Amino acid sequence: MSSNHTALHAATLALALGAALTLAHTPAAAQAADKEKCYGVAMKGANDCAAGAGTTCAGTAARDHQGNAWKLVPKGSCTTMDSPSSPTGKGQLMAFKEATMKKAM
Repeated sequence: MSSNHTALHAATLALALGAALTLAHTPAAAQAADKEKCYGVAMKGANDCAAGAGTTCAGTAARDHQGNAWKLVPKGSCTTMDSPSSPTGKGQLMAFKEATMKKAM
């Protein structure tokens, strides 16, 4: 393989790696001012990322309405969303210790 070919392959690899890293950071960019983390509203396996024990990242919530698993929601809507495990029965802006499940209204 010529040095030009090697340089081309290296440049292609660097470009692909750069694109992958950019895409990996997109979720953080998506969490712009119009979104907020809402704890206790994600369903089992449908959380957006980690918050504590029992979660490692997206899709790892072990149960519905887990108090330490969050979902990105439109800003201002979290505390209006039902969360039967929450002390108030609504989504929370911070992780919480789950209460006995209440029936959602």
